[in-house]
Amino acid sequence: MMKKTNFKLFYPIVTVIFMLLNGCSSSSIEPISVNKYLVSSSLIGKYDKSALQTRVNGFTGGVGNPTVTLLVNALLKYDIKAYKIVYKTKNTDGMEIEASGALIIPTVNGESIPMISQQQHGTIILDAQAPSNYQANSEAYSIASIFASSGYVIACPDYIGYGVSKNVVHPYEHRESLAQASLDMIRASSEFVSNEKINWNKKLMLTGYSQGGFATMALQKKIEEQFSTEFNLVASTCGAGAYNKTQFMKDLFNNSTHGIAEYNQLYIWVIQTYNRLYGLNRLMNTFFKEPYATDVQANGNNATINVSFNLAINETFKKNVNDGTDTKFLEAVRDNDVFDWAAKTETQLFHGDADQQVFYSNSVTAEKAMKAKGGKVTLFTTVGGTHGSTLSDYALGTFSFFNGKR
Repeated sequence: MMKKTNFKLFYPIVTVIFMLLNGCSSSSIEPISVNKYLVSSSLIGKYDKSALQTRVNGFTGGVGNPTVTLLVNALLKYDIKAYKIVYKTKNTDGMEIEASGALIIPTVNGESIPMISQQQHGTIILDAQAPSNYQANSEAYSIASIFASSGYVIACPDYIGYGVSKNVVHPYEHRESLAQASLDMIRASSEFVSNEKINWNKKLMLTGYSQGGFATMALQKKIEEQFSTEFNLVASTCGAGAYNKTQFMKDLFNNSTHGIAEYNQLYIWVIQTYNRLYGLNRLMNTFFKEPYATDVQANGNNATINVSFNLAINETFKKNVNDGTDTKFLEAVRDNDVFDWAAKTETQLFHGDADQQVFYSNSVTAEKAMKAKGGKVTLFTTVGGTHGSTLSDYALGTFSFFNGKR
């Protein structure tokens, strides 16, 4: 009769013999790193300083511009590598979803460097503009890569609705989902740099412009109020963001505006997002007059409203917003306000006082409210600056500010 083997004794003995034969002890075994957020990474490309110089010349019109020359000389120091990373985050319903972004690493040969979560990007319409696609018309390809070359790890989230999550409707100007996707991008990036043994000095800086400015403010608030011990957050810059959604919406509904169809499409997009995410589920004729309501119902934020936005708003809806009786809509808008809180991290706001797309009042009221609560915030105003022309002041100001926090 065959004697049974006692496997409970067998496996530990074999393990010990294997360790002895390999000349190791249990104390020398390194724990296996398990990524909680990072799903995958792939190299997009390697780019040396000369390639970046050529790139800069292409999108700035050459080095004849003294501002451009100053910026290029200050920033282009290292070659870079660009990666696409896929990571886990939460969708607007709280369920797990995979998102993506670009992670740009300078080749600094072991030097200790900070990380920037940058471009919480501005509004994009096409998926090709998403950072992880790294196309010439994306902010990751341009300003983020230049910042990386100056010696920063740069994390650029696509947001939900772009990149690997492009089949999901993008939650435009939704505070919580923008902040969550950006936060989890940082977490996945920290796992990547740890796996690759990149010498991150643990300093984190945040920045973004336009929609990215709003997303950055939302991200900063979330980190400071919920995850203050997780990161060493040392600086933040927010450019031309719609922080005071409640006032901005009322200004749009009641005051004469520019009548620029391209800008109005963005305001339509915000209303549609809140209508969907907050369960209002109203037809567009609730919000808009004809003929605009039919156009918006059929074409969404591709509809054409080429008059002052207040002239396209349904009068009953406008009255209910103004007298406060449309509580569900107002609560949805208010849930996306990020202007009235006390920033503990030193924060700089950049805005042009002639911005017709995202009104300057957003930054004025943010600075006033945040300072009243003891927040560390300073507003830098570009006199006569538009939404586009103020971008250069924001970029140069951010670079100077962050360089002092390295």
